[in-house]
Amino acid sequence: MELEGRTALVTGATSDIGTAIVRALVRRGAAVVIHYHKNAAGAHALAAEVGALGRRHRVVRGDFAVAADVRRVAEESSAFAPIDIVVNNAGTPIRRVHWTALDAAFLDHVFNLNYRASLYLSQHLVPAMVQRGRGVVINILSTAANLGGTDTVFAYSSAKGALLTLTRALARVLAPQGVRVLAVSPGTIDTEFQRTLTSPEQLDLLRQGIPLGRIGRPEEIGDVVAFLATDAASFIVGETIHVNGGLYMG
Repeated sequence: MELEGRTALVTGATSDIGTAIVRALVRRGAAVVIHYHKNAAGAHALAAEVGALGRRHRVVRGDFAVAADVRRVAEESSAFAPIDIVVNNAGTPIRRVHWTALDAAFLDHVFNLNYRASLYLSQHLVPAMVQRGRGVVINILSTAANLGGTDTVFAYSSAKGALLTLTRALARVLAPQGVRVLAVSPGTIDTEFQRTLTSPEQLDLLRQGIPLGRIGRPEEIGDVVAFLATDAASFIVGETIHVNGGLYMG
């Protein structure tokens, strides 16, 4: 119950990794705000699961490619409870586009969702953390931020690379004010996202390149995020924790 009395906002909470993060935070005693975009049924099912454990919760909807929705989600979350932990998990490549076919509209969409939304949410919620002298922001990255990804996800990898830089910049500025900023960078994880965008043959090739010899589980991301949110990680600032079975050792 290391997070008893604290409230976390998890964006993209209905994804496999987002749900695992919510569960891990709730197991440690946190109340949660469950953000979703399209999967209302999944969000409310997760809320029912949290409620069955006796934890306070709220469900909020927003399209994080739209700045006004980010602001509204921040306002609705803060109205529920002061937010102590922000997990910027919402993000996706949207679809595979070869780098030679990238255009301004698609780049804006990818960067709005995978970079700007995390920045804007921090702008809205961190000042209250600073006033209280306590808070944690955890950005979910991707191994693609370090390795570049395949030639059909360059926009996504670039946006995640920008979020990596933002993580370090905010960490340096906010640590003296009591707010820790960190990142968790998943490798290849067994998610609907991977199964939709990657063929079984491609997944098998990815698996062969992982020194541990297997694809990761969403729970392995959730547990790391939850640990970083606790006081047991109180001296960890600005770091990116790579959870990828040895694929990338930064």
